[in-house]
Amino acid sequence: MNSGRRQLLRTGLAGALLLSISGWLNAAGGRRLTGVERDMLTAVANALLDDLLPQAAEERRQRLAVTVDGIEQVASGFSLATQRELGELFGLLVLAPGRLMLAGVSRPWRQTTVDEVSEFLQTWRASRLKLLQSAYAALHDLTFAAWYGRPESWQAIAYPGPPRGYF
Repeated sequence: MNSGRRQLLRTGLAGALLLSISGWLNAAGGRRLTGVERDMLTAVANALLDDLLPQAAEERRQRLAVTVDGIEQVASGFSLATQRELGELFGLLVLAPGRLMLAGVSRPWRQTTVDEVSEFLQTWRASRLKLLQSAYAALHDLTFAAWYGRPESWQAIAYPGPPRGYF
């Protein structure tokens, strides 16, 4: 067997193992986010919303926490199958081997920079693998749904809020 085929088999086995572990860790749908999932989503939201967030550290931290709460709320409305898929994605990204192999991020999420996370997100966005593009889209859409679902974010897009008095 040539070395290219061996490497493909090793990579496939490692990926299957990571998926199995993350699936096992996330078997129950409808659960709350873990601390490391919150750290990962905070890093992702910080990178995706970088230009929209306040520069003051404490205010930025608070807005990110509210956004991650919103992501949790949005995700809780999904079907159990979709919640399970999100749980698998989150599980892969919070485990160190998955974070390193899939995202190329070597440090824990709390220690990453906006540039590091932005680089991984753009790599997924431009990937030729549809699975990574879909994972990027899920992270992007969840983040922006949570961000623009909050009234304090509406001013930036000149949205006056939902119509009143029609019902």
